[in-house]
Amino acid sequence: MEMTRRTAMATGACAVLISGLPMRASAAAEGMIAEFTGGAAIGEGDITLTTPEIAENGNTVPIEVSSDNAVAIMVLAMGNPTPGVANFEFGTLAASRAASTRIRLAGTQDVVAIAKLEDGSFVQASNTVKVTIGGCGG
Repeated sequence: MEMTRRTAMATGACAVLISGLPMRASAAAEGMIAEFTGGAAIGEGDITLTTPEIAENGNTVPIEVSSDNAVAIMVLAMGNPTPGVANFEFGTLAASRAASTRIRLAGTQDVVAIAKLEDGSFVQASNTVKVTIGGCGG
């Protein structure tokens, strides 16, 4: 194939566009995390995130989150165009501080759950889900 000026410019423009997409999605996720935590440090600990290792269809990926001391849990799909997928809040009389749902994933990516605990601290858990058929138009 002969490389013309036009094909070189088109290839370069596509490369720039593709390389910029994950940066915008992660910037959006970082903003959501900062808003949820108020800029506080996030540790590891009292949170469990259960996801499938492989999801054959990204339209319906089952997840479960739980924490013994959580007052709120935020779930993010780091590779989605809109990373925020779920927010759960638990009252003081909640019998169980766990939730399960199905989320949509655009492709193989990390799913992150961040819990705000009763003492005001934050903990996180993350899993990588391999998606064979994307659920966000892919």
